[in-house]
Amino acid sequence: MDATQHDADERFRAEIRQWLEENLTGRYAGLRGRGGSGREHEDFEARLEWNRHMAASGWSCVAWPAEYGGRGLSLAQQVIFHEEYARADAPARVNHLGEELVGPTLIAHGTVEQKARFLPGIAGVEQLWCQGYSEPGAGSDLAAVATKATLDGDSWVINGQKVWTSLAQNAQWCFVIARTTPGSARHRGLSYLLVPMEQPGVEVRPIVQLTATSEFNEVFFDDARTDASLVVGGEGNGFKIAMATLGFERGVSTLAQQIAFRRELDAVIETATRTGAIDDAVIRDRIVRARMELEVIRQHALRTLGGEQGDAASVVKLLWARWHRSLGELAMEVAGPGSLVVGEDYALDDLQTLFLFSRADTIYGGSDEIQRNVIAERVLGLPREARP
Repeated sequence: MDATQHDADERFRAEIRQWLEENLTGRYAGLRGRGGSGREHEDFEARLEWNRHMAASGWSCVAWPAEYGGRGLSLAQQVIFHEEYARADAPARVNHLGEELVGPTLIAHGTVEQKARFLPGIAGVEQLWCQGYSEPGAGSDLAAVATKATLDGDSWVINGQKVWTSLAQNAQWCFVIARTTPGSARHRGLSYLLVPMEQPGVEVRPIVQLTATSEFNEVFFDDARTDASLVVGGEGNGFKIAMATLGFERGVSTLAQQIAFRRELDAVIETATRTGAIDDAVIRDRIVRARMELEVIRQHALRTLGGEQGDAASVVKLLWARWHRSLGELAMEVAGPGSLVVGEDYALDDLQTLFLFSRADTIYGGSDEIQRNVIAERVLGLPREARP
């Protein structure tokens, strides 16, 4: 990087840092640290207001090209934005699925009409989205999707069930993978549909988790409809578009996740110091190892930045999921016997929430077993696993 670009990036860092310092005050001051994995229920409406305040100030969809309402930031500046946002302990944003997943997918693969219809609402945080991928019989194996969509005049009629649908209870739209070619199997015959949630024929049922919250949901489609034109990438190309979306999901925004992980690790270290657990040589070794492994995860994430990530970025999910689950286990050990006791009305503390929610890390977003198969078969070129 030349000196001129370095200076420009440092000015940008100072700009976003100053904006956050000046705006995470007043009615927004209490939102610091709110939300996040297992805590998506915290101050949702207030965080939605904060996200819209960011959008009005030009801090929404910063990676998008300016013509679509973004800032067109370079990769280096996107990294800086996510780092500073996390370091400011700013609240978890409610627009992740729109801003980081379906928005970039539409920019890359959507029609002119689809972009004009949806991108302004995403950039302004006026439309919230959820992801209709996993099903009871098609979790990590997306090619096994059974939800069907049949063309009826100028509409697709959708029938089926999705599960583990994050934040469906708050979403107005869902990007749905459905089988549109009768008799098709596996990757063929799938389409990527944009479906309104607020209509007859769409039912959302919350799934109560170990944390007693309901970030995940079941979604049932019973003759639900969407416009025939709302197929992204063309009919039958749904698997390709779905993989593109997952590539965007494992992009720059994962770096903010690494910083959030570091804050959790710091809390574990603080607890270990307070309880005396850090004096145990084995515990101390595990803490040192956790810090080293987190830096390795960060460096790997930096190496895989840019565009649709594809197969190589699957390693990032495999790395952080196992690391985070282990951190949850370490948190319980350093907290001691008190970690097994919850407060009145099942009031969990932060470390208990970390432990319980992290049990799902190696399952959601693609289970470890599936991730290993993807890496082995698509990246390393090893023989395919025997399938029934």
